[in-house]
Amino acid sequence: MNIAFIPVRGGSKSIPLKNIRIIAGKPLIYWTLKAANDCPMIDRVYVATDSDKIKEIVEGFRFDKAVIVGRSADSASDTASTELVMSEFIENHEFTNIVLIQATSPLLSSKDLSGGFSEFNKSDTDSVLSVVRQKRFLWSEDNQGFVLPDNYDIFHRPRRQEFKGYLVENGAFYITSRKRFLESHNRISGNIRAYVMEESTYFEIDEPGDWTIVEKLLEDKMKETGRVIP
Repeated sequence: MNIAFIPVRGGSKSIPLKNIRIIAGKPLIYWTLKAANDCPMIDRVYVATDSDKIKEIVEGFRFDKAVIVGRSADSASDTASTELVMSEFIENHEFTNIVLIQATSPLLSSKDLSGGFSEFNKSDTDSVLSVVRQKRFLWSEDNQGFVLPDNYDIFHRPRRQEFKGYLVENGAFYITSRKRFLESHNRISGNIRAYVMEESTYFEIDEPGDWTIVEKLLEDKMKETGRVIP
């Protein structure tokens, strides 16, 4: 059994009640929950929350695969790691594979999740994470304040179409097995593959400034696919 796991908490210092704030006509949690619910490779979608308000809103969506579970106060604190709430859940539920989905990535689609599982099902693969490919020139600073190029030769500056670029973790999803998590206590481990999402999905909603950017991208995406904004 493949399951999705979406941890959301009521507290958020940067954006109060971020996970249920309206973005492009729906609460933020709606978009990733819908992507998981619509993915044919996912059998059940668990939403872990400490908030009665979030629970009420998620129940109102009436997604057929969605199941709401609680989380402890410790795992919902400002300092708790995602691995802590994953551990709480995994120790009490039986399944084969888990995809951790972060509600702060509403540009995620069911197609992306299916693509991630296709990578995961390849031979000798233990985990998969979502990334974007960026074609930017990286520099680092030495202890004297001078900068040096990290990923290209300044005397042979590549053209964009010739530049492979680099992969950046976008935080949308992570896939691993229950067995592998219990061994490593980490969302990814072992032989890791990457699923490359559209470059626009680089943005996560962590700060107020991210909200405007992601909402515009989400609205544009809906218009391009011919969907009516709810």
